[in-house]
Amino acid sequence: MAENCTHDCSSCKADCSSRDMRVPANAMSSVRQVIAVVSGKGGVGKSTVTASLAAAMAKKGRKVAVLDADITGPSIPTAFGVHQKATGTDAGIDPAVTAGGIKLMSLNLLAANETDPVVWRGPIIANVVTQFWQEVVWGDIDYMFVDMPPGTGDVPLTVFQSLPVDGVVVVTSPQDLVSMIVAKAVNMAKMMDIPVLGLVENYSYFQCPDCGKRHAIFGESHIDKVAAQLEVPVLAKLPMDPALAAAFDAGKIEDCPTNYMEELASRLDG
Repeated sequence: MAENCTHDCSSCKADCSSRDMRVPANAMSSVRQVIAVVSGKGGVGKSTVTASLAAAMAKKGRKVAVLDADITGPSIPTAFGVHQKATGTDAGIDPAVTAGGIKLMSLNLLAANETDPVVWRGPIIANVVTQFWQEVVWGDIDYMFVDMPPGTGDVPLTVFQSLPVDGVVVVTSPQDLVSMIVAKAVNMAKMMDIPVLGLVENYSYFQCPDCGKRHAIFGESHIDKVAAQLEVPVLAKLPMDPALAAAFDAGKIEDCPTNYMEELASRLDG
């Protein structure tokens, strides 16, 4: 990448996708698989999917980490009930560790107050994500899940270029504009030569606890048609579950009685 890079690929003639621009991880880190969880828009439950997937993989006995790349809207520590500040040594920054043994790094673990706003420009935010990869002592990790900010801006570009991403999971919801929004996220990954593992549709339905009937609260799903058009698989269709939302807010995502990501974790670990 040129030193005067503006991070605006739409006006750039450099062929960055053809060059290896990845940065080395911390010398005391060994991460075997990096999976980015992305979304074309906010509010689709991407962080819930990330946290649930990490918890499901950890319960399988794998060594798991979550890099919270959503710098301006970090929510991963909340999901796991982690609020202590990160510490460090001369070797680097030590990640926080959840009750279930999952290693975390998020800006909320470094900020003086969790509610302090992050008023930074895009390139600075992107550099912080790179620092999380380079300066955190992750140790021995089987699977690292990267919780990405929504959209196709600076941070997704930095993650795709700088980290050895093995695949992307795209989270979406059943809404009218889903086709266009999902296509943008999928096409960005393909443009960067990152394999798209598939789509996860959140808020797909609500199942009545009394009669068991499923209701399409946000409209009928079009995810199968969209996936066929984009030539990617549908990995899961997740219900609206108040118990899951409550567990996330209470910092008990690892203790949620139903983890809808267990099947996907098994497929990824197969």
